[in-house]
Amino acid sequence: MGWDLNLSMTTLMASSWVSMPRVLITLLFISATLSGCATFSKDGGFGAVQKTTKDLISKEVQWVKSVDDQDSVQSYTEELLKNPLTVNDAVQIALFNNKGLQAAFYDLGISEADMVQAGKLPNPRFTMLHAKNNDDYKIEQSFTFNIFSLLTMPKALQIEKRLFEQTQRQTAMEVLRLANETRKAYFKAVAADQSTHYMQQVRTAAEASAELARNMVKAGNWRKLDQAREQGFYADAALGVARAERNKITAYEELTRLMGLWGKQTQFTFPERLPDLPITVDESNNIEQTAMDQRLDLQSLRLQTEALANQLGLTKATRFINVLEVGPARVLEGKRSDPYKKGFEITFEIPIFDWGTARVARAEAIYMQAVNLLAETAVNARSEVRQSYKLYRSNYDIAKHYRDEIVPIRKRISAENQLRYNGMLISAFELLVNAQLQINSVNSYIEALRDFWLSQSDLEMALIGKPLFSSSTGSPMRDNQMSMGH
Repeated sequence: MGWDLNLSMTTLMASSWVSMPRVLITLLFISATLSGCATFSKDGGFGAVQKTTKDLISKEVQWVKSVDDQDSVQSYTEELLKNPLTVNDAVQIALFNNKGLQAAFYDLGISEADMVQAGKLPNPRFTMLHAKNNDDYKIEQSFTFNIFSLLTMPKALQIEKRLFEQTQRQTAMEVLRLANETRKAYFKAVAADQSTHYMQQVRTAAEASAELARNMVKAGNWRKLDQAREQGFYADAALGVARAERNKITAYEELTRLMGLWGKQTQFTFPERLPDLPITVDESNNIEQTAMDQRLDLQSLRLQTEALANQLGLTKATRFINVLEVGPARVLEGKRSDPYKKGFEITFEIPIFDWGTARVARAEAIYMQAVNLLAETAVNARSEVRQSYKLYRSNYDIAKHYRDEIVPIRKRISAENQLRYNGMLISAFELLVNAQLQINSVNSYIEALRDFWLSQSDLEMALIGKPLFSSSTGSPMRDNQMSMGH
């Protein structure tokens, strides 16, 4: 809290009235010069976001601002949806269509407006007092300009420029986060679709087997116990299809929301199966350093910390005086025809009650908070990238083991048991148990392959920003396995 002290000097020489406007004109010229340093850019800062997106994930991103932009995006989206959807197509569609991302782009406009505003001085103020007592008048007129804001404007402008750069990185981070979420949703959806098709094939085979069992019982060639087992296998297979279709709906709609599709656009198709495992895995050379160099969350926090450091300096500089206005003034006291007394008026705040200690302490606390958050983020980033790589490598080994060992073994066992059953060397129940094990192994392989691609997405994200690690998402397929009696 402070007092405003107005000093009206009305007994100065006439030259004072002339010199003050010159000073004011000079100040206004300096103001205009500094204001020219902060103007609106042609792209609103979006070019930096486009470049970051292109450099890190090789994707295009568009800020839809007009009907023509919307028509262009829609035509491109419809062209991509004509063929079975690939993961790259899904990500590109999301970056063009997701309305939440489009809303995030306007943070750039807000931040740039703040930056431009910081480069503009407050408008001059004109005050006038008019009083009359009979034929006596008292008229005071003053035109003041906040010269203190002129002194602090360069520092304030520098702070807002830092914050604008931070907003650009945060916006780019939103782009990359959406791309990563879409990529993961795509793999979940394709895995759910693949599992559904497989379970439908199992149900068809189980239905044929159950029908054959009923006919054989009628002919007296089979026991009712064996028929019940076949019928139970078919019932479990039908339940497995229902569960797979439920999980497919959830995964499909999650991907649809991320891509921002609606109406006829939602009728897209997938490839028949997940992509195969790569021949080799990426090596872990210097991944921690790569993360330190690339991660946008670290870059954003560094810029925020630098802006807060500048703001702390500004707070300390203005702790005693934050209002200082000066300008020409003239006063008339007496008859209306009497001449004005000319001078100038100065207004400033007297630090009697508020010495700015609390404001400085608050600024220092905010700055130290940001420093510690930056340090924590750096520590966490190293851990996250190590965790991501280890999970990526582990999931690769698991999927490879299913592909090269477990699934082929189950298939060989199934083929041998089918021959033994045809030769009446094993019972139908033994053949049924083997079929259940084969179904479980195939479903587990689909799950393991999906988890590998999810972990690869997490690793890619950990190198450029904070990942949202995929939890164990195998429960839907495990439901199918449990229903099949495993």
